[in-house]
Amino acid sequence: MTQHQFQPDLPPPTKTTGIIGWLKTHLFSDVINTLMTLVIGYFALKGIWHIVDWALIKADWVGNSRTACHGEGACWVMIHVRWEQFLYGFYPSDQLWRPRLFYATLALLVAMLAYEKMPARRWIFAFFIGVYPFIIAGLLYGNIAGLSTVDTHLWGGLLVTLVIALIGIVVSLPVGIVLALGRRSTMPIIRSLSTLYIELWRGVPLITVLFMASVMIPLFLSQGHDLNKLLRALIGVALFSAAYMAEVVRGSLQAIPNGQYEAADALGLSYWKKMGLVILPQALKITIPSIVNTFIGLFKDTSLVMIIGMFDVLGIRQAAINDPDWLGFATESYVFVALVFWIFCFGMSRYSIWLEKRLHTGHRS
Repeated sequence: MTQHQFQPDLPPPTKTTGIIGWLKTHLFSDVINTLMTLVIGYFALKGIWHIVDWALIKADWVGNSRTACHGEGACWVMIHVRWEQFLYGFYPSDQLWRPRLFYATLALLVAMLAYEKMPARRWIFAFFIGVYPFIIAGLLYGNIAGLSTVDTHLWGGLLVTLVIALIGIVVSLPVGIVLALGRRSTMPIIRSLSTLYIELWRGVPLITVLFMASVMIPLFLSQGHDLNKLLRALIGVALFSAAYMAEVVRGSLQAIPNGQYEAADALGLSYWKKMGLVILPQALKITIPSIVNTFIGLFKDTSLVMIIGMFDVLGIRQAAINDPDWLGFATESYVFVALVFWIFCFGMSRYSIWLEKRLHTGHRS
């Protein structure tokens, strides 16, 4: 008989792959780990149940006043009553078709850009960043093509949040790229000016920038000329975000191996061709997570415009809870605003992950 015939029967191997294997390894590996998992799981499920019970099961959804809220769960009636304010601020009711058209076209353009097989995506992208902002500005503000003027102090809610975030994103990326290239320039003057700009704007908080933009910009304008508060905030946010974007891009430029620069020089490419055709495409690809992270931070920082008297989504929430008819319902408004920000930030995060996987082709030295 061979030797293996005398070996005792061995038990089947423990499953170590998949969800069962992960649970056994991380949550139920021994007695103490199992007890801790059960205790923590109990309190976690209990907390989740209380949240679901308050937010959904016992919540009040339908009504026109606080009398429709019974106090056992969340009162979403306030959100229902002030729904248009959360979306449009104090935009005139007879002109709401204009911000609604803005929302519809924005969603359509984002969907077209996200669709991988969309024809002429480059032209659509160029239209989105170069033409679309001006069209939307004319549509929302008016005073052209027979449209009545709607002053920006009437804008509010999600409308202001999206306008500031979109303009900040569209402006900060190209300006940040130029600043990053300037900081790496071999020309001392350009390098010094770019470094000074970046360090100056990164050295002060955004709330200070917004205050300075709101107070100082009018001092540099001639008498009789003024910029509305929204435009001042847009300038401050765009310039502030561009400085942070410049450092993100500069880090990606430093990550490109020297061999890529040397190969471009060996081909006889000029500086701008080398950057535009060889270096920047690779640099922007590997820094997609950092760029999107900056965009997400910018989107959340738009809530700071409330400090200078602008009613974004958070500002509308503040106005809602100060209404005597809705005192005591601050929690619901905070939850709603947090959900709005989470939806947009999570969407940007998932799109960046998809884009990163799609563009992942490896790197060569």
